[in-house]
Amino acid sequence: MRPSLVAVFAAGLCSTTLVAGLAPVQAQTCQFLAPVGGDGTTNIITKTIGAGNPFGRPNWNTDFFVTQPYGSYKFFFTANSSVSATYPIQGYLKFTDGSSLQVINESFAPQMGTGRMWGPFPAIPGKTVSQLNFKIGASADQAATGFTYRISTMGCN
Repeated sequence: MRPSLVAVFAAGLCSTTLVAGLAPVQAQTCQFLAPVGGDGTTNIITKTIGAGNPFGRPNWNTDFFVTQPYGSYKFFFTANSSVSATYPIQGYLKFTDGSSLQVINESFAPQMGTGRMWGPFPAIPGKTVSQLNFKIGASADQAATGFTYRISTMGCN
């Protein structure tokens, strides 16, 4: 008796799935991205949230260079103040065509020395990421003024 075409296909699919399921998982490799305007000694930025200034720019935005294409991106934040605070946090992927995509928009209240990672956020097909942007602080929420934090970003493949 000859097996049906469906039975042969199903057996082949099961054995292919089994073999694929045994394949080793490749570890993701990530590297820190350099901050725009950094001094080249560290990729981790420490800042204190300043008040908005109608005659100047607040220090809320920090950009990080993306110098090669990555499959995904991660954002890292650590509270550095001795008093717990709520930090307004936004994160963006900025593209070479001048557009951007907001990937983080929340208020976060960590204890000192603790933080969070956001992502990985996948690259967008047809777009080239040129920078990652962290915005910590907002004119609508001045309660976090004076609080210190550390941030960094990574590109991963």
